[in-house]
Amino acid sequence: MSATLNTTATAAAADSDTCCAGPLPVLGRDVTVPLVTGGEVPYAALDYAASAPALQRVWDDVAAYAPYYGSVHRGAGYLSQLSTDLFEQSRATVAAFLDCRPSDQVVFTRSTTDSLNLLARALPAGCRVFVFETEHHASLLPWRDADVSYLDAPRTPAEAVATLERALADREPHGPALVCVTGASNVTGELWPVRELAAAAHAHGARVVLDAAQLAPHHPVSVRDLDVDWVAFSGHKLYAPFGSGVLAGRADWLQEAEPYLAGGGASRTVARHADGGVDVDWHTTAARHEAGSPNVIGVYAIASACKALTEAGFDELVAREQHLIARVRAGLAEVPGVRVLSLFGDDAPRVGVISFVVDGWNSSHFAAALSAEYGIGVRDGLFCAHPLVRTLLGSAPQEPGECGSPEATAPGAPSLNAIRVSFGAGTPDEHVDRFVGAVRELVADGAKWRYHQEDGRCVPASR
Repeated sequence: MSATLNTTATAAAADSDTCCAGPLPVLGRDVTVPLVTGGEVPYAALDYAASAPALQRVWDDVAAYAPYYGSVHRGAGYLSQLSTDLFEQSRATVAAFLDCRPSDQVVFTRSTTDSLNLLARALPAGCRVFVFETEHHASLLPWRDADVSYLDAPRTPAEAVATLERALADREPHGPALVCVTGASNVTGELWPVRELAAAAHAHGARVVLDAAQLAPHHPVSVRDLDVDWVAFSGHKLYAPFGSGVLAGRADWLQEAEPYLAGGGASRTVARHADGGVDVDWHTTAARHEAGSPNVIGVYAIASACKALTEAGFDELVAREQHLIARVRAGLAEVPGVRVLSLFGDDAPRVGVISFVVDGWNSSHFAAALSAEYGIGVRDGLFCAHPLVRTLLGSAPQEPGECGSPEATAPGAPSLNAIRVSFGAGTPDEHVDRFVGAVRELVADGAKWRYHQEDGRCVPASR
């Protein structure tokens, strides 16, 4: 028996979110937050690069499925069969969203970080790993137990390709190799030359894993067109924040590796042998690395987001996001003392992620004022990409000073951290306009409130 989910909520959602003229409906769009100066304002969520708000379509689909929830791959009952079918249909939806090859596997994980750690555990013996220092920690750190080469930050896309080619050509011995590269920087938003890097890697007998955490929510990702071997991304950045992720790509290294986790679901048969131990026959499908009861709701949420973005149309989503990027960059360019961070220059193509510093301001202080006085949520710090941000800032590791302290914020002095504004398919124009206006006012007039440091962060002081 093949179980199917048929609810009016799912059907209605499919019909309602196909318009791309404005922002896609997201949860939290009607939330208001208090200001320290009095009153409330609608919250401007401009931290999409950390976690994007859930699409209303995703929430409606999950709510429609919730009463039918059952164990996956475990039960004979109708709800269990329905959940199993939904789980495997979600796998096919993700494969289609990524334009995977017929032989590719889609493995469900907890996040991009989990996906890349899984792949790190599956590396064949003697594998060399090449990774630019510009990567997010999720793709910078999992390879520490391998023979890893960290490549210096390039200043142009062409330099990135040339740097990789030199490193691969110099490697000895010429055994298995893996290149890990981001699709879009979580610090600058700049797009990386993934197709060219993949071609260079393959020309030297290396494979490529693409960290698409910041790319997949903003641009279509085709495994075949980019010619990458694996791609990893997270649901919580793809408007489906339910603790799920994806590793999709070639099956051979994954099939040959020990299971990422040992347990039920990863094993086909388990038998005792004479000396008291056990013999295990592990799955060779994606189930090999999906031990335990899977996050069915999280997986379904990812599939729902993939469908919603596909139906909305990436051409229109990209065009609208570029409109927002232009507004923010033009606005920041008019504010004295604001410096936008970039590796590849102002003309580099990018997604809606912009990091900057402000002369005379501790970045934590500035972000706190944006939140407390304007109801705008951004992020400050080093964005889990410490080597890259320090390279862009020209600063060495050190502890930040007190909020607004002269020694930490002197004009012209190296900044200790940065401010990041990020947005996407659910961002209305008003949010980015309010942000630009708030930056202009804070730089011109200063904060209206007093702030102090608490647990290493700037927070409004009580009066």
